[in-house]
Amino acid sequence: MADQWLQQIKWTEDGLVPAIAQDYRTGQVLMMAWMNPESLRLTVQEQRAVYWSRSRHKLWRKGEESGHVQVLHGLRLDCDNDVLLLQVEQMGGVACHTGRAHCFFQELKGGQWRAVDPVVKDPGTIYGKS
Repeated sequence: MADQWLQQIKWTEDGLVPAIAQDYRTGQVLMMAWMNPESLRLTVQEQRAVYWSRSRHKLWRKGEESGHVQVLHGLRLDCDNDVLLLQVEQMGGVACHTGRAHCFFQELKGGQWRAVDPVVKDPGTIYGKS
């Protein structure tokens, strides 16, 4: 069967699997999102990251609004078959909706979460919102 590789994935009860996006050159973890079988199939077909938006209940092509597309360079499945690793080229240098290079910009310091990485681009200019 053509999609046997999809059947090997252990999907959640909601039909999703966590997907970690990693810069294929540096190894920096950029973000985590969710994928369903259709978004994963499209990711492979289009060679760009397509996720499932749980809040909007629809497919989300990374960069469709911001222009910050993630070009797929590699795809891996973990040892338990329940987490994906997308090795991507992050176009525009911004992966996070906050305008940062990656989503993991908060670090626990002194018992509080503190933003330790700068905003690269004002989110208002990315998404046209004030």
